[in-house]
Amino acid sequence: MVLKTGASALADSHRLPTALRSVLGYYADTGVFDYSSLSLKSTIDDRTDRMVADVYERVEAALEAEFGRPVSFSYDTKLILPATLTLGYVYRDARKDAAEDPVTEEIATGVPPVETGALGGDVPALSPRERVVRAEQMTRLSIEALIDGDMRDAINDDEFEDFETDVDADPRRVAETAQAALQSHLDGLLDEMPSVVADAYQWAVDYSEAHQARDDHFRELMTRAEDGDEDAVDAIREEYKFADYEEEPATFTAVEKDLPYSKTQYARVGVLYDGMLDLYRLAGLDVDDEFARSIVLAIIGAQVWLDDVDDYADDRAEGQLTPVTAEYLLAPDDRAAYNRVVDVTERYLDLAKESATAADSPLTGIAVEYIYRSGDPGVLPGHH
Repeated sequence: MVLKTGASALADSHRLPTALRSVLGYYADTGVFDYSSLSLKSTIDDRTDRMVADVYERVEAALEAEFGRPVSFSYDTKLILPATLTLGYVYRDARKDAAEDPVTEEIATGVPPVETGALGGDVPALSPRERVVRAEQMTRLSIEALIDGDMRDAINDDEFEDFETDVDADPRRVAETAQAALQSHLDGLLDEMPSVVADAYQWAVDYSEAHQARDDHFRELMTRAEDGDEDAVDAIREEYKFADYEEEPATFTAVEKDLPYSKTQYARVGVLYDGMLDLYRLAGLDVDDEFARSIVLAIIGAQVWLDDVDDYADDRAEGQLTPVTAEYLLAPDDRAAYNRVVDVTERYLDLAKESATAADSPLTGIAVEYIYRSGDPGVLPGHH
């Protein structure tokens, strides 16, 4: 108890790096400190960084063809974190079951996805080494799909500040060229796989795009609500904050389905990670429901706490409905809205951390803690 109390005090000290505070905070909250998981982090980060670099090299080749000269490219996205965590989850389990560590061996980059005959059917039991290889291959595919999906959202929302290049050109042209290059390559990979794999991926994309297709409707509701239309305020509450699921996610229990903004935020980002985890399962990798739940809840919490909070002023000015801008329309005053945003986010992240602990995934629990400690709700009105 003394150690946990000391860890809690250190976790609240802003003099320490956020990453260390997150480790201490997770230990203080759960009593879990797993050095073997922490020792995996640098390996996971190195391998996923190389995968991301491969994706950006493909984009740079497309941009060079588009602009007639070499172009450097980077794209700031936090949304590949779940793929990194899933890789760590499989690594950790494989390490437990292996006589020799299958993770420390160098696994070739640039390998094609798992052979098509090994996907989508009854997959025989895999050795620890085979599980690691497949996890790397699925992570490579997932990272490309997640970056592609995030780019689609950015283009849809006219948000290009995360695209960084050294070419003086229309940001939309850069973004559309980059996304088209990824989509073409991704389509080629999926064409080589059994239809059940492509179908699982397409289901998640279609589910998310159906939500995006309602963007103009939600913008209209927000504009009307800003002008004092009480019917629009009621519609935001019923259609956005407490919307009913037409197609319920198997990942969520009744508790998660009843969370504020559950349906809209699952459709906005959560479903893409459900689809990602299905790819791992189709490759014969054991991803349990608690781990899947922790990932989906964490990414929804991160979207609200890190992006929507930071972008509140711009989203309000541009008529973009998010859980944060919605609360400032639904609550009686700014202070109440601020408290609701904090409460909603904490509910998602607390549940994510509980599921991570139940799934025996300390890295995910620490990542949830990191998300929470990285947020800055002080930028919102009513925080004093």
